[in-house]
Amino acid sequence: MIELVMVIVILGVLAAVALPKFVDLGSDARTASIAGAAGALSSYAAINYAAAQAKNSQSIAVSGATPANGLTGGMATWDAAFKISSQGSCTAAGGTVGVTLTHSGGTTANSAVATIVCTG
Repeated sequence: MIELVMVIVILGVLAAVALPKFVDLGSDARTASIAGAAGALSSYAAINYAAAQAKNSQSIAVSGATPANGLTGGMATWDAAFKISSQGSCTAAGGTVGVTLTHSGGTTANSAVATIVCTG
């Protein structure tokens, strides 16, 4: 009986130590989610640029002061907590510009940077 009580006490101590590590998985999930969105936007920009070069025309014009607008303007639904801002502007086809994706949902804002390839 004493051994059973000791096992329960040891399991209780282990649970008390390990539980905080697993409770805050939400912030890790939000960080991974925004990083995934940035990666998808970067990949889409690269595919868009390759298509424009293959066709010798612009697939989706990505230029000007807000280069991500060409890529994200056609999205039917847009989360109000999700913001996109450019770190520069497109000056020439083939140039790259950083775009910051920020999601303010939850307790803290999470952000990631996508690299956009300018088409024109």
